[in-house]
Amino acid sequence: MNAEVTDIVLNVIVAGIAAALGWSARTYLWKRKLNRKQAFFGLPDNAESLLVVNREATGGPDLTVTRHDVSALLELSALIDDCGAHAQIVAHDAAQQGFGERTEFCVGHPAPNRRMAAHLASLLPGVQVNSDPEPGPDRGAFLIGKEQYRLEAGRSEYVLLARLTADQGNTARPVFLFCGQRAVTTQAATRYLSRNHERLSRKHGNSTFVLLLKVVNSQAYGPDVVELVADVTKAAQTPIPAVVPRNSHRAS
Repeated sequence: MNAEVTDIVLNVIVAGIAAALGWSARTYLWKRKLNRKQAFFGLPDNAESLLVVNREATGGPDLTVTRHDVSALLELSALIDDCGAHAQIVAHDAAQQGFGERTEFCVGHPAPNRRMAAHLASLLPGVQVNSDPEPGPDRGAFLIGKEQYRLEAGRSEYVLLARLTADQGNTARPVFLFCGQRAVTTQAATRYLSRNHERLSRKHGNSTFVLLLKVVNSQAYGPDVVELVADVTKAAQTPIPAVVPRNSHRAS
């Protein structure tokens, strides 16, 4: 009888130790995963961040944004909340801060978003966006280095997803850019980041990268079908030479 009781007690103790070790291991892995995510986004516990968007052309004083931009902000807000950080939404013409102070997520086309235009000019001189209001084959096109990427609305559209630290090192709070040819493409880029941030963190660490994404057939699939075209970090950071674009990319 005493031997049976001893065996039961020992089994309970072993089960308790195993459960404690399993809980500790899961907690350690979860914490390590969270730490990597926080480092990638520059969002430690209780950190402050900015969500910068362009105003919809309403003419009023209130901040109103498009439906796709609202969806993009929701995607980013979920990421920020997962990191235990906080977000402040500001209009493009009200965001006045330098680099590295707070993580910034800047969403929109550079024509209506002055903050995005300033980031491109300062940080990505190898990128030019055709903002000509007149209809034409190059309207809305991206020029990245010597490569041109034309907009075919609803069929083939491009967006830049960038993580930048303005040469301030890996410890600086990053600026994330979601610069698309149309509003649906910026939502597609935020969704791509939400789904792939772990893979991007493993590949790029906490360094600068600029990715060109292609949104396929948005008129049918919305922001869900996205292809990685290329890592254009080097070309985007190199000032464009004054030459005619070599290639023009269009949907086949």
